[in-house]
Amino acid sequence: MTTHPAASSGHDIPLRKPDLEFDATSIPRHWMNGNAFATHFFNGLNLVFPDGERFFVKAVHDHLDRITDPVLLRQAKEFAAQEGQHANQHEKYFDCLRAQGYEVDRYLRRFHHFMTWTNRWIPASLRLSVTAGAEHYTAVLGAGAIEEFHLLADADPTMRKLIIWHATEEIEHKAVAFDVLRATHPSYLLRITGFVIATIALFGWAFVGTRMLLREDGISRRDVEAQRRLAMARDQGRGLARIRAGVRAYFRRDFHPDEQDHLELARRRLGELMPQFAS
Repeated sequence: MTTHPAASSGHDIPLRKPDLEFDATSIPRHWMNGNAFATHFFNGLNLVFPDGERFFVKAVHDHLDRITDPVLLRQAKEFAAQEGQHANQHEKYFDCLRAQGYEVDRYLRRFHHFMTWTNRWIPASLRLSVTAGAEHYTAVLGAGAIEEFHLLADADPTMRKLIIWHATEEIEHKAVAFDVLRATHPSYLLRITGFVIATIALFGWAFVGTRMLLREDGISRRDVEAQRRLAMARDQGRGLARIRAGVRAYFRRDFHPDEQDHLELARRRLGELMPQFAS
C-alpha cells in the first residue's frame, strides 16, 4: 500500500460482466462461514446496492456538463458503466434470496421510494456530496475484503466472487464522485454534510435489512448476539477500526481517496478468483 498526493491517478476503469449464477439450491442460506449475522450484514448491504448505485450514477451524470477535465469526464462515464453492472448482478442475487424464502420485496419497495424522494427533493450538489461520501465507505469496505481475503475462504464461492469483483471495482472508481464534487462544488462544509447523510442512510438501511433477514430466519436475539460475537472475533475488530480510520480521514480538509492505494492488490485478487479478468 502506497501513499499518493491529493489528486486522482486517472487510471482506466474497465467494464466487466461476470457470469455469476446465483443458484438458491447451491448457495447456503448462511453463506458466510455458516454465520447468519455475518451473512445478513452483507445481504443487508446487497439490498441497498442496486437503487443506491443508480442514485450515484444520476448524481454524477447531473454534473457531466460542468466537468472540464477530459480524463475525469472519461472516468465519470466509466464509473456509470461499472455501477450499472453492479446493480444488475445484485438484482440477480435477489432472486436467490426470494427462492430461499426471504420476503425482500416490501423492503426494496420502501428503499426505492426513499431513493425516488431523495432524487426529487435533494439538491444536485448535496446528492453528489452524499454519493462521494457513500463511495468512500464502499471503498473502505472493499479494501477490507481485499486485505482480509482469508476471511472469505469459507464463504460460498459464488458470493466470494461477487464480493471481490465488486470490491475491486469500488476501489477502481472510488475517487470519481469525490473528484467531480471537488471540481464542481469545492466546499468542505458541503462535503462533510453529504458524508454525514451518507453514513446515516447507508448503515441505517443496511442494518434495517440485516434485522429483517435475521427475523425471517427466526433466530433468537441470544443466538444473533452469539453469532455477532463470533463474527467480530474472527475479524478481530479490524473492520470497525478500518471504518473509524476512514471516517477520520474523510474529515481532513486535505483528504483524497487515492491516498490509499489498493488497486494492484485488488486486481490481483480478482484475477485469482476470476482468471478471465486477470490483468
